[in-house]
Amino acid sequence: MDVHYTENLAVTACVEFGSWIDRDPTAIYVSAIDCFGDYVPGRFFEREMPCLLDALNRIRKTFDILVIDGFVHLKPPVIKGLGYHLAEAMPYPVAVIGVAKNPLKLADQYVEVLRGRSRKPLFLSSIHIPVHRAADLLKGMFGAYRIPRLIKIADQVARAGVNRGTQRGITG
Repeated sequence: MDVHYTENLAVTACVEFGSWIDRDPTAIYVSAIDCFGDYVPGRFFEREMPCLLDALNRIRKTFDILVIDGFVHLKPPVIKGLGYHLAEAMPYPVAVIGVAKNPLKLADQYVEVLRGRSRKPLFLSSIHIPVHRAADLLKGMFGAYRIPRLIKIADQVARAGVNRGTQRGITG
């Protein structure tokens, strides 16, 4: 899952896949809602959560694991990152894996994961799944580059939705 914003629109892309080694998604969902304020470090979840929850509610499926662009855990005293808040907000038990492209000063509970030939790590954290198991899953995802293909697709679809001015609602 990934979210991108314009001044007044938030577009969420959900890329569904059947296996961690899949090259292509089994489905792609795109939703758009009104934007929720500016980014505030340590309070990112306040902006992103409504977007993710709206998209998941519209899809009307349950998932074993959700992969998000962001952190699950932050440093105390904040502690809860976007992924932690998402896991708590779900109406059913679900593991959440946070994959961030850049380090965050407010985060320290993550592992660095190198993929492909990249010397630049991804920053991975998780809840309801051991972080080292999540790292193995991320390493096994399709793609020879730093960012797995399915995660890249989510980013591209959300960006394209913002550029097209996707209408509010969901497409599948």
